[in-house]
Amino acid sequence: MNPRRLLPSLALILSGCASSFHGYPSLAKRAIEDAPFAEPAAQPAPAATDAAPSKDIDRLTAQAKTGEAAFDQAYAKADRATRAASGAAVSSDAWVAAQTAISALESARNDSVSALASLDVLLVERNNAIADGKASGGIEAIDAARASALAIVDGQNDRLDGLKARLAQP
Repeated sequence: MNPRRLLPSLALILSGCASSFHGYPSLAKRAIEDAPFAEPAAQPAPAATDAAPSKDIDRLTAQAKTGEAAFDQAYAKADRATRAASGAAVSSDAWVAAQTAISALESARNDSVSALASLDVLLVERNNAIADGKASGGIEAIDAARASALAIVDGQNDRLDGLKARLAQP
């Protein structure tokens, strides 16, 4: 490196360090730092028998069952289409019709998948509220509803996988 270029740069940097520091905060001790420590305000105690949000649980359970019914109704059409397309070449008319029926079937299960996701969120929120001391109990009811919705979605996944296995893969 050329020392002729380094000297002016070094002089600029050092002149910046030597300038006065007007306007910058001081590092001196402030008056508040000498004040006595105050105890934090007491937090309200959680309700002893705080019930789980049963209204949400009932609504989401009904939504999962609605998704199950819609899936069951659309399954018959998808089953027929995939049986007809079994062994058909990729991109043939029968194969495309079967893929369309499978897409409609996946769309029909939206309510049950959405309900499961909402129950997952509800469970996490409830666990967090209990951990923060804002609520107590109710996990069992949410977990039971979630297990029911999970069984519905798992059954749908298995049936969808069976239909997809019948078709040639691109």
